[in-house]
Amino acid sequence: MTQHTSSTLVIPEVSAIPRHVAIIMDGNGRWASKRFMPRVAGHSEGLGAVRKIVQECRQLGVEYLTLFAFSSENWRRPPEEVSFLMKLFLKSLKGEVSRLAENDIRLRLIGDLSRFDSGIQEMVQFSEEKTAGCKGLTLTIAANYGGRWDILQAMRQSLVANPSLEPEQVSEELIQPYLSMAYAPEPDLFIRTGGEQRVSNFLLWQLAYTELYFTDTLWPDFDEAQLHIAFDWFSQRERRFGRTSAQLASESLSDAV
Repeated sequence: MTQHTSSTLVIPEVSAIPRHVAIIMDGNGRWASKRFMPRVAGHSEGLGAVRKIVQECRQLGVEYLTLFAFSSENWRRPPEEVSFLMKLFLKSLKGEVSRLAENDIRLRLIGDLSRFDSGIQEMVQFSEEKTAGCKGLTLTIAANYGGRWDILQAMRQSLVANPSLEPEQVSEELIQPYLSMAYAPEPDLFIRTGGEQRVSNFLLWQLAYTELYFTDTLWPDFDEAQLHIAFDWFSQRERRFGRTSAQLASESLSDAV
């Protein structure tokens, strides 16, 4: 498995199309409420937006797309909504896995899956195995995931693997391989729909140098055109990774010679 280095240690390459996009798909419930529909109807509608964005990212050459489907805090929602989300999750896995494989899209799941019932866990394993050989796009679904949980479990695993470790030996390089997304580069672009401007315990470690894009558009209305607007915004960002603008200009001149 390829291990990717943290952006706080190595400066990653920059391109107009983000290599890795991470999205919090917010606003499903409000979309439904505005139409006097039950909140769960918004989640069903949001699945259509997922299909559009996955396909568009695939066509544009994005290599990694990570979607925050269900956080570790979402268990606090009304029981009937949580139950519906679980059923929708299982139904979408069953319905989409063949389509993903046909489009050369690999599916990965991150998060503490132990809390899901056996039917979902078995379908996750089947879906990951069925798409394991796909190389066009890696689609990661974060389910029962939290950024703090991710860091804690990585620290625990690294300590188990290195029981004689001294405190001064703890480093980013030591922890990195045990993070849930060690197989992927850090996100270049983070998108949150629905108007909220926070990261909500999503990929806390990995978002250290990610460009953060917020839009008032509710997730079910976020389509290919909205994605292109986000990418256009991203392409105009100056990604310095701790350097100055003058350094970037000097590097550009050196590359041009």
